[in-house]
Amino acid sequence: MPYDLTEPLVIGIGSRALFNLEEENKIYEECGVDEYEKYQVEHENDILQKGPAFQLVKAFLNLNTLQDKRLVEVIVMSRNSPNTSLRIFNSIKDYDLDITRAALTGGAEIAPYLKAFKTDLFLSANEKDVKQAVDSDVAAGMILPRNPRADPRAKIEQIRIAFDGDAVLFDAESERIYKRKGMQAFMENEQSKADIPLQKGPFANFLLTLAHIQSLFTDKDKAPIRTALVTSRNAPAHERAVKTLRKWGVRIDEAFFLGGVSKTDVLSAFGAHIFFDDQHVHADPASEVVPAAVVPYREGDNPED
Repeated sequence: MPYDLTEPLVIGIGSRALFNLEEENKIYEECGVDEYEKYQVEHENDILQKGPAFQLVKAFLNLNTLQDKRLVEVIVMSRNSPNTSLRIFNSIKDYDLDITRAALTGGAEIAPYLKAFKTDLFLSANEKDVKQAVDSDVAAGMILPRNPRADPRAKIEQIRIAFDGDAVLFDAESERIYKRKGMQAFMENEQSKADIPLQKGPFANFLLTLAHIQSLFTDKDKAPIRTALVTSRNAPAHERAVKTLRKWGVRIDEAFFLGGVSKTDVLSAFGAHIFFDDQHVHADPASEVVPAAVVPYREGDNPED
């Protein structure tokens, strides 16, 4: 009987998110695919260094030790060819990561395969692949380079995930109003629609899946996942966000309504192991203290258009 990927949380991980392949990617960009393939084959027994999402992926895989059934599956999703992928799998084996599946597209687009593998989250360093994933209604983030203050040896006891609100958990409707008409129009809109739930953004279903995993643990304070909403909204615009999450029936553990205050210190205090935001102006400084990923706008959602 086929293994049912609709049951566990499925994370698709790009090879450059899992491992540090920046030098190899430079060879590919400057010298072409043939030189890249030659280099990878010649070095396929050289173990790769950990990439920006390595510790997060390892922590998610550790969830499988907490229940009788598997809670998480991680699948390598890469534009590498089978011939260049052996170094990746040799490194996976060396680090004792419980990853056995891969989609290796040999340069072709990855997005068509995300739904085939029932992917709940896709993390990659390739901006184009991430944008196509979001347009395919898959939660996806372009992971930024590793934050220099992180200890790559530190074991994650509780996975802490932080989300921006508009254009990440929620759709971009309200953000478009703010960008096009200003703060006053935004506040008036949110007050008048306080009881009307926001539409789901690209990470709403991922949050719902995390909430389901949390619900499997009776002591919520000891659940292996903790979530936070870290948003530039403030009162009175906070009310619509809270009521939206309530309407969805989703649990979020902490919320920070910052009203323009920098998110970086709050994320550091929360101890986020990944932060998802739609804007580089927030994600880039955050990546100095916590791992961060940029969520591109879905087709037609960009408030600047």
